[in-house]
Amino acid sequence: MKRFAGFGLLFALVWVFAGMAGGEALAKEKEDPTIHTGVYADEIDLSGMTTAEAKAEVDAYITRLKEDILTLEIFDEQMEVTLGELGLRCSNPDVIDEAAQLGKTGNAIKRYKDRKDLEHENKVYQLEWALDSSKVREFVSTECVKFDSEAEDASLKRENGVFQIVDGNTGTKLDVEGSVQAIENYIANEWNKENGRITLPVETDYPRGSEEELSRVKDVLGTFTTSYATSNGNRSQNISNGASLINGTVLYPGDSFSTYEVVSPFTRDNGYEMAGSYLNGQVVDSLGGGICQVSTTLYNAVLLSELEVVERSNHSMIVTYVDPSADAAIAGTYKDFKFKNNTDAPIYIEGATAGKQITFTIYGEETRPANRTIKYVSQTLSTTDPGAVIVADPGQPIGYRVVSGAHRGVVAELYKHVYVDGVEESVTKVNKSSYNASPRTVVIGVAGDPDLSAELVEAVATQDEGLVNAVLGSCLERMM
Repeated sequence: MKRFAGFGLLFALVWVFAGMAGGEALAKEKEDPTIHTGVYADEIDLSGMTTAEAKAEVDAYITRLKEDILTLEIFDEQMEVTLGELGLRCSNPDVIDEAAQLGKTGNAIKRYKDRKDLEHENKVYQLEWALDSSKVREFVSTECVKFDSEAEDASLKRENGVFQIVDGNTGTKLDVEGSVQAIENYIANEWNKENGRITLPVETDYPRGSEEELSRVKDVLGTFTTSYATSNGNRSQNISNGASLINGTVLYPGDSFSTYEVVSPFTRDNGYEMAGSYLNGQVVDSLGGGICQVSTTLYNAVLLSELEVVERSNHSMIVTYVDPSADAAIAGTYKDFKFKNNTDAPIYIEGATAGKQITFTIYGEETRPANRTIKYVSQTLSTTDPGAVIVADPGQPIGYRVVSGAHRGVVAELYKHVYVDGVEESVTKVNKSSYNASPRTVVIGVAGDPDLSAELVEAVATQDEGLVNAVLGSCLERMM
């Protein structure tokens, strides 16, 4: 037993001396600012580098990897994008600090063991990868969806008073959220630091409308006609064109309709000509002049069908083809007539022109009681006399006289009357509309003899039309 005790004492002394020698070496290692030999980050050898040098090397590595290309297979198409465009980044950059501290932290035994382990096997720290989710989503939602093909809903066409069902077509749509997840998952878990390829998920876009659903469209819900008998050829063309663009529209339950979106753009290529329209209280020629009679006629058909009106604006001045408050103006993008199919069946809009009349008829499934009827009544609250304005035009000769029509100012309301078995059941205000007054304008030419011109200008200044006409007659006699 004494012999074994002696061996134990000897072993302890050897361990102490070895520990002292190793401790000196470990102390030097701890003071060394460079990374131990055999330490890697992915395939980057960090041996002998300072922490700053190692991070710079990794940054350069990331920059190179950002040039790698990811090929996205979408339907039968392919699209390429660099990983840099998708915001490639290292998601665990702190691993470099960890690598730099290997063999330099912990107690003496741990540091000694870490150093000895490196003599037998390299220590490889794995870099983890991620993409910028916002950049991935933006790329997918703007670039990759270009290959989508929207489904074409089943529709209707009406020929010789009979409806025929037009079959729809199936489409395909990219699964945007699924694609974003697939791309990010591929980079995080499957990417091998080379150019890659991934197939993005797609969805089938099924068309709406079955034969059973569309066969429900058989009843007239509302129809309305206005006349444009006094319109010239261009305005008549615009009205006919607008009606044809709307004709045949099918709206499924819950669908909304924007008149402006359907009848625009107002260009010759889209079938329009120059014709009179309202602008800032004046009648001016514009492409598409007369389109407001189209929207107004449709508005009244919608009211009679009792569909949901979403947006409607009156004209700036009164119109003559419907009662006050029964109009619906279209002006740029700030005045539109919109409505919604609030029934539980599809509706079909028929627009037709004949004999200088425009008619809209809305078909659907009639569910309203047969003993219930409706009527819309316009009520004028006030009117404003437009008056007259006489203008001296020095650019026109004496004898020139042009008169433009006046528009009286009107404030009106439209009311919906509901009758059951001929007895009035309810009255509801639909809208209130204010129309500007536009004065009758008389333009008098005053260019010519200075004395006669001065007389006319003085007469115009009085704004007395009788006096102006008398002075004008006198001037013309003296010019003979």
